[in-house]
Amino acid sequence: MLRTVRRRLYLMRHAEVSYVGQRDPEVVRLTARGLEQAAAAHRALDDVAFDLVVTSGLPRTLETAAAVAPDREPEQWPALAEWRGGRLDDVPPEELERLFVGSLQVRDEAARFLGGESLGEALDRVLPAFDELVAREWQTALAVLHGGVNRILLSHALAGGRTYFGTFEQAPACINVLDLGVSKGSGDGTWIVRVVNYIPYDPLHPARTTTMEHLWSELKPWLDERT
Repeated sequence: MLRTVRRRLYLMRHAEVSYVGQRDPEVVRLTARGLEQAAAAHRALDDVAFDLVVTSGLPRTLETAAAVAPDREPEQWPALAEWRGGRLDDVPPEELERLFVGSLQVRDEAARFLGGESLGEALDRVLPAFDELVAREWQTALAVLHGGVNRILLSHALAGGRTYFGTFEQAPACINVLDLGVSKGSGDGTWIVRVVNYIPYDPLHPARTTTMEHLWSELKPWLDERT
């Protein structure tokens, strides 16, 4: 019997950014703390040889990938960009906190992320791109993506299809480890989820807030100043 040799995907979320003062979330860059987080991830993965490095193409994923895998030129996959939100200005103020904090925990495919892209639309965009990535020839890959997208991919790996578990937490610069056996002599095509939301700079997760709760605590004073 042949020993199973699974392909391995290291799935990361980009390191810390700040959205305070930014009207376009696509242009934000890593904070000083984010650069430190990415450096910690680089140390954790220093012995790993990547055949392929993928980012969404947004600056925060490119900067994180450059720190984690400086010797590999990353590919940019716009279809794996973050779940697209709407304008916070369009949300009634009395509903904003509830909507923002719970935005990634939706269950209905018709539900929209901060009034923008629906869960169903995000699944329609992300899952085919992920299938395309899996179809590529690689043995060990790094994908530096986003909190919402990673939740979609982890849910798909665990349960298949269009399942979505919004209560997965994805800390800045976290590392998820997924193994895949393929049908050509090295497994059955089943995902094995080995590690979820490992943060090398703080592995015991002392913070008890979610990422969206933390972002809200930063954004609310800025939003209040604008009103």
